[in-house]
Amino acid sequence: MEAFSSIITSLENWIWGAPMLILLCGTHIFMTLRTGFIQKKTFTGIRLSVTKDPDSPGDVSQFQALTTALASTIGTGNIIGVGTAIYLGGPGAVLWCWMTGVFGIATKYAESLIAVKYRVQTADGRMMGGAMYALERGLKWKKFGKTLAMLFALFAMLASFGIGCGTQINAIAEVIETNLPIGIPRIAIGIVFGIVTAIIILGGIESIATVCEKLVPVMALFYVLGCIVILGINFDYILPAFRAIFTLAFRPGAVAGGLVGGGIRLALQYGVARGLFSNESGMGSAPLVASAAQTRNPVRQALVSATGTFWTTVVVCLVTGLVLISTIMKNPAVDMASIANGGQMTTIAFAQIPYIGPAILVFSIITFAYSTILGWSYYGERAAEYLIGRRAILPYKLVFLAVVVFSPVLALDLIWSIADILNALMAIPNLIAVLLLSGVIAQETRHYLKNLDEEDMTEIPVVDR
Repeated sequence: MEAFSSIITSLENWIWGAPMLILLCGTHIFMTLRTGFIQKKTFTGIRLSVTKDPDSPGDVSQFQALTTALASTIGTGNIIGVGTAIYLGGPGAVLWCWMTGVFGIATKYAESLIAVKYRVQTADGRMMGGAMYALERGLKWKKFGKTLAMLFALFAMLASFGIGCGTQINAIAEVIETNLPIGIPRIAIGIVFGIVTAIIILGGIESIATVCEKLVPVMALFYVLGCIVILGINFDYILPAFRAIFTLAFRPGAVAGGLVGGGIRLALQYGVARGLFSNESGMGSAPLVASAAQTRNPVRQALVSATGTFWTTVVVCLVTGLVLISTIMKNPAVDMASIANGGQMTTIAFAQIPYIGPAILVFSIITFAYSTILGWSYYGERAAEYLIGRRAILPYKLVFLAVVVFSPVLALDLIWSIADILNALMAIPNLIAVLLLSGVIAQETRHYLKNLDEEDMTEIPVVDR
């Protein structure tokens, strides 16, 4: 097992080396420029997210599509993932995680736009879209596009077992085991959540979206308000925490509480990796559900989808990073030398806040992680259907449920490493689609930003899957 873990770690470091960081960050910056700094339309997207287009084609409302995407995105990456980034890359990783979110808004917008533009409809009336359809229908080189589409769908399906399921249920088991006074076997946790998950996901996207639109706003508001209370308690260490984040993002060093920064390479590597994990900009995941939204034109839904990155990374991850760093700096009882992983560091940091700290952590990790499991079950299902056809849906769901049941007994760090690898493999074909179709994205953006209420009358192809 140690040899396998060593191989996975080496592969993770290689795949998340300079080329991947350049591709990801370069796409974020390029699309920011190509779309005319679309981040400035973030609040327009927030307004549109609560506006319904019931007469437009689609399976779910824009708000349901956004909350399902947020359910998938606001997961343990926003809590334990940030802790892992700080543990491995130092406080400076928070800055790179946050910057990935700011510029990633443009990539999330771009990938969602082409997902809606090139979506198709099945014979029974269901909307299907995502990077695979953009690659297949949008590129002039059809064989090349089809090959990339198949690869994306394969990696998306596999990633749903990692980022969307294994890491999430493992984190739930970790926090329950650490914080509840009674011992609950990890396999029992997996079985209980497996049963509940089966009840919901067998109802399809409508059932998943109905749960997510009610769960996501409540859980996010509870977590952010709880973090604000903790920052109020730690107010005297907020500025030192900011200084640590900005200083250790560029050079090695140490600050109070035993927090150590390994320099710009480690901070950048783990900050960007966790940034992608937390907001999924560039992965092509959120567009899978964005393409099912009822929307008048591709730009409207793209603006709505882009707000997901704003909420998850620009707000939630930054707040989490400040809470962790300020708490560790303020409480000398936290011994960094005795901490084995980012999950333990997060748990110990929140435990320093009497009464509310552990409660916020337990509630938030369970709800964040579980909502992610629901959303990613849909993503993986769409990918499996693209690869094999509708007959793949039930077998996929059964495998997904098996992962929910058995993942709690696996090693957390190993699952995170595998998830990082699958994230990168999934992102590559999606980023290629975004870059090669950037001209289409820019053209659609220029037209519809001036005519946001205009109906796109392009006929949606019907396919037999």
